[in-house]
Order: sequence, then C-alpha cells, then structure tokens
Amino acid sequence: MTARGTPGRRRRRTPAALIVLCLCVLATLTACTGDRGEPVTLRVLASSELTDMQPLFDDLRRETGITLTMEYQGTVEAAASLATGHYRHDLAWLSSSRPFQLLLKEAGRQTDGPLSTSTMRSPVVVGLKPEVAQRLRKATVDGQLSWADLADASAAGTLKYAMADPRSSNSGLAALVGVATAAAGTGGALRPEDVSCDRLRGFFTGHAVTEDSSGRLTDAYARHQDGLDALITYESELLSLNRAGTLRSPLEIVYPKDGIVLSDYPLMLLDPAKRAAYDRLTAWLRSEPVQRKIMERTLRRPVDPGLTRLPGLRAPLGNALYFPDSQAVVDRLLADYADARSARPVRVFFLLDFSTSMRGERIANLRATMDGLSGADGSRSGKFARFHQGETLTVVRFGGRVLDERTVTYTGAPDLERLRDIVAADTFDAGTAVWSALDHGYRAAADAVAEDPAQLVSLVLMTDGENNAGMSLDDFLARYAALPAAARAVRTYTVRYGEADPRELDRAARATGGHMADATGQSLLNAFKEIRGCHE
Repeated sequence: MTARGTPGRRRRRTPAALIVLCLCVLATLTACTGDRGEPVTLRVLASSELTDMQPLFDDLRRETGITLTMEYQGTVEAAASLATGHYRHDLAWLSSSRPFQLLLKEAGRQTDGPLSTSTMRSPVVVGLKPEVAQRLRKATVDGQLSWADLADASAAGTLKYAMADPRSSNSGLAALVGVATAAAGTGGALRPEDVSCDRLRGFFTGHAVTEDSSGRLTDAYARHQDGLDALITYESELLSLNRAGTLRSPLEIVYPKDGIVLSDYPLMLLDPAKRAAYDRLTAWLRSEPVQRKIMERTLRRPVDPGLTRLPGLRAPLGNALYFPDSQAVVDRLLADYADARSARPVRVFFLLDFSTSMRGERIANLRATMDGLSGADGSRSGKFARFHQGETLTVVRFGGRVLDERTVTYTGAPDLERLRDIVAADTFDAGTAVWSALDHGYRAAADAVAEDPAQLVSLVLMTDGENNAGMSLDDFLARYAALPAAARAVRTYTVRYGEADPRELDRAARATGGHMADATGQSLLNAFKEIRGCHE
C-alpha cells in the first residue's frame, strides 16, 4: 500500500475541488486587472470634456468598488477654484494641471501641488477643410503648415476658425499658448518680454466662433461649418467629430510644425485620506485593457507608448511646446485676447522721414519694409507682424515740414496697394523736422482718441537724421505735457536709422511710454517688426 503523498500516484480531484481551484485562479486574475477593495465613493472636480468617460464608470465600480461622483467645470475655472486651497472634492481630474500650478506659484503656496498621475493624452491641433489645407500648403516651401501660416491667412482675411475661449477652456488656452510661443520664436517657455506687445492681433482676426468649452465648440462648428475654414481643439475632439458623420467633409488634422501643447489629463489627489482608493483608481485607469477602452471610446492617446494605437492616433506629434512658468505671461495673453474679442479698433500713425538723405538705398529699404508688413515678408516673424484686416494705418511723410498725410483702413488687397502708393512718392525735402512731425502726429492722435476713446492708438516715428528744422525736442515735450490725458496715453515707438540721434529718439519714446528700435544694427524691417503690436 502506497503511503499518502508518496510520489508516483496522483490524487484525483473531485468536482468540488476543481470549482474551488477555478475560483482561486479567477480571483487572482481579477486582482491583476482591478483590485476590488472596500466600496468607496469619491467626489471629483473634472474638466467638462471628461463627460465622455462616464460610460466606463460602471466597469470601474464593478471591478474596483469605486464610485465616482463627478462635478464638471471648465478647466481654467476649475483651476481657479482649486487655487484657493479650500477643496470640496476628494480628487481633481483636469485636462491639464498647468493653469492650477501657475496660480499656486503666484499665490506663494506650494509649487508641487497635489499628487498627480497622467491618465491619457491629447494635443491641441487644427482641423482644416481639405481644400483650405491644400490652398495654404501651396504657399509654403515644404508643404508643412505652421501657426505662423494660420496667423498670416487670418490677418489677410482668408481663414475663419472656431476656437474655445481661453479664459475658461484649456483647449483655447493651450492653442493661445501654442501660437504665442510660435510667434516669440525663442524655442522656450514664454517670458514677459515675449508678450510685451501684441503679436497675435492678426491671428485673432480670423477667430469667428467661440464657446466656453471644447464640447460646445465642436457642436458650434458643426452648425456653422459652411462659414468656417478650421476648428482648433483637441485631436480627440476632431477625430470624434469626423467619426460622428455630421460634417459635409471630414476635417484634415494638422499638427503645426512650430509646435503643439499636449494635455495629459492628470488625476490629482486632494484629500490625502483617500490615498488608498486613489492608488486603486489610477492603477485601474492605467491598466492595459482600460487604456484600450479609453482610446477606443474617447480617441485620446494612451499613456503607454507601447500600446498599439488606432490608425487615427498614429500621426507623430512633432514639437511639444513649453507652457509658461509665469501667471503674468498668461494674464497678458488673456488681456490681449479680450481686447481682440471686444473689437477695439487699432490705429497706427507712421511718421516717415522723406528728407533728401533718404533718397536711394534708404528709401528703397523703407518701401521694402512697408511691403513686408503688407504681407510680402514670408518669414515666421513676418507672418505674425503683418498688417491685419480692420487695422487703420495713417502715413505722414515729412521733411522740413509735413509733406503728405493719408489714411487707409485695411479691408482687402486694394487698400494695401494704396498704402504702397503712398510710400512710393518721390517728393523729398531738404530739412528734417523730427519733433514738429511728432507734434503733428499727436494732434492727429488726440483727434482720433476724442472721436473714439476705445481705439488702440500708437505712433511710429522713423528718421535717418538729426532734427534741423522746426521745434526742438524740449519744445515738443512741453507741448506733449499740455495734451489731454487720453492723448498723452498714446505711446510713441521710435525707429533710429542712419545718422539719427539715438539719445533724443530714446528720450522721446520713453517720455511717452514707448521705446526705441535701433535699425543701425539690424534691418529696417526687423526694427519695425520689433515694435509691431505695441500700444500699451
């Protein structure tokens, strides 16, 4: 008789034993995909676009015992409420934590913020009608589109787009940061000096439809698609819109070559006492089967780059742009956006030296500069600095006296031709009355401000020589000081060219709140671009 447990003879398992074994295996597998612990309910403050995650929450409750009670807000609004430090929720689940982190930093509170875990990703990109994408690509050297190309077309009035309001929506804010970073051209995070002047006015010209959330924006685009050329929002929203079949033709998704801002949908722990449930939740969200479900349902990219992606999510993202690390930068961008949305008119007075010393190469450079600002400059900076539709431009030509003054409001190509005709004039004067010309400019600016106080008015004074006629700088400053407050608020930006006196030009600019651009160490066009968009 063989002893119990002696090798060589296997025990036959009863059906009951097999059932117990199967249950144990099943329990082990379940623990690998979802650790079902004690039932718990978590209150979550979430970005409004995360409503599309709701269908997965039944699986979450069944597999982990966690129930989520969701409160939805716009990301920027939610970040502001969190920054007070008075949390009413256990977790926050935003499209991006960067607005929240900036507000914490500004308030001098903790800069690291709550424990955070990325759950999925989606870049803010551009959906273009195919025929519009084709038209814009034909104007590029390499066939790749950029934020600069979109700004150029918007300023010219040939691109109308929908974008969410950056004051409430993260997709709008990410787009605003993306285009402003591209305009700065530094390759780094935006600094205060990068946004000291409004370089986005031309880009804003094409902003025709807005909403306070990305979800409402896609609905608005579908309603107004016949009058729009583009939709700027999350990649996932564009893919979902194309999949829904509500468009007459699917949008072509463009990843601007000068960079995009990526949202990573971080889940943040607000109540440390809920850490165990938080860990269980994040493990479930980042597990492979759940990441696959998220991708298939929401069309957002999985956090694991090794997970096979759907065909629409395989396009390379290109350059990822840095988010600003200063709330002051974001505040300035939002202020410029608010000005543009309020439709405040813009008027610039160009006081241009047509003394005899400007003949020849110098006047040719000035004319090329005005052509560049009219859209002929195909560089990145040129596309952001160009004149934009709705802008009123007054050109005053002066020598020893005012020679000519003409005004155009840019509504189409014929207006730019009229502007070129003004600077094409070949009448010059022997004298150079710099400060009399500036005084003339302020009298005209005072009338403009009195006529429409909402206008953004500025003066640009370019000269290549020292003042030798008319009033002195001291005389001008005395007359300037006697102007009404609204007229004194108009700033002068001087451009030093040739033999012009840098000290006097700098002094005049500073006295009015502006600054001087020096064209002796750079091209005249670059000097003009340096001060484009400077009003305040």
